[in-house]
Amino acid sequence: MFRKNDGAVDHLQKAAGNGTRVRIYYADVSQQVIDNNTDYSGRIEVKLEEKEAILVIRKVQLSDEREFFCQVNGLAAGTNESRTNLRVFLFVSFFHCDLLLQVASCEVRNGFPKPNITWYKNEKYLTPVPDKANILILVTRESSGFYSVQSTLDYKVEKEDKNSLFLCEVSFAVPGAIRTTNTRAINITVHYPTTTMKLWKELPQGLVKEGDTVKLGCQGDGNPPPHVIFNRGQEPNKVFNSSGNILTLTSVSRKDSGVYTCRPLGVDESSNVKGEMELAVHYLDPAFVVPKDSEMMLRGEELTATCNALSSLPTSTVWYKDRKKVGQGHTLHLTDASYQTSGEYKCEVTVPSLPALRTSGSVHIIVQGSPEMEGGEKEVQLDEAVGWTVNLSCKAVGHPRPSISWTIAGSQIVNQAHEDSVNSVVSIELTSDVSATCNASNDMGTEAKIYHIKASKSSFFL
Repeated sequence: MFRKNDGAVDHLQKAAGNGTRVRIYYADVSQQVIDNNTDYSGRIEVKLEEKEAILVIRKVQLSDEREFFCQVNGLAAGTNESRTNLRVFLFVSFFHCDLLLQVASCEVRNGFPKPNITWYKNEKYLTPVPDKANILILVTRESSGFYSVQSTLDYKVEKEDKNSLFLCEVSFAVPGAIRTTNTRAINITVHYPTTTMKLWKELPQGLVKEGDTVKLGCQGDGNPPPHVIFNRGQEPNKVFNSSGNILTLTSVSRKDSGVYTCRPLGVDESSNVKGEMELAVHYLDPAFVVPKDSEMMLRGEELTATCNALSSLPTSTVWYKDRKKVGQGHTLHLTDASYQTSGEYKCEVTVPSLPALRTSGSVHIIVQGSPEMEGGEKEVQLDEAVGWTVNLSCKAVGHPRPSISWTIAGSQIVNQAHEDSVNSVVSIELTSDVSATCNASNDMGTEAKIYHIKASKSSFFL
């Protein structure tokens, strides 16, 4: 910025670099002119204010670091000028520097003749390599005439050197031979960034089911090992509480399934430096049986029962009655129902690939019908001695539970009732031939059983 007097003429010039001046701008009361064919043609503008002329330079270059002059002609008031130096700076946004680090130093004192020192890496002879390995040797001749030799190894360590072993070998001449001795091999600590991460499941072994405790481990290949954080794909902004590189999930459910990631602390989420694994928490819901609880059937009818349980894995279903296997698969078919069909049917659903997952359900089947005599015989012929007492039994099954009556005079009847059956016993003292009828009945019908007893005289006399 240059100041001017009112009515003055402005001349803005710069040093040409060879001691001469080159005009780049001129103005008077009637015109403003930016000179052509200069380094600033098209790159400058001048803002004329009341007492100032401001020079603006666009797209500043290193070559613009020079001296600029503003010359003002005040006519009768005379001529005056001012100057300023423009300094140009460049900010370096990227730089690279390779350093050779001192790995070790090997020193031999008071030897004669002069000892030689040789360096080895992993038992291979190490020679100087520009920007990689440099060996500095300092030889001192003592006042006693002996030699002291110090050798320093400077080395550019890389990740591959983490397990490398370095040693130095000292050799010296003796009459008729060369003797050597080695130092102890040393390993250097190499620090390098993490470039890959690995995530794995430590516990449990095999498949995971609901209720398990799951432990996930994470490890990076950097040195020192990075501090890690755990996330899940469904909740990318949630960081799990972990103990070091171990994440513990207790009593997991199916909601804990998903893709888990671990990455070094401080690394952006968009970085590819992360470990990933998908955790599947398997489940088996309670069994659902149709018909539910209990079902009534008529004798001779058919029934189809189903047992299903929602699971994340293939399942297997087995049906049992009275602890005996009666069916396989999700569906149970009952045909031509009889009273023996009645009872509780239990289905067990298991996951073959994860035996700890199992569930069960049941249905109670009731077969309804008219009474049915046990044994199937409708008439029974008996031959008993006169004077003996004969016990006749009659057992009938049915639902509803049947009742039993006898058509015989002078008899004593004993009835024993069960859930769907009745057992009746009658005692008869024979004096003559007898016919006894057992009648079983319920709301569904009746059935009878007849005993024909022939009374015969005994052939044994006291």
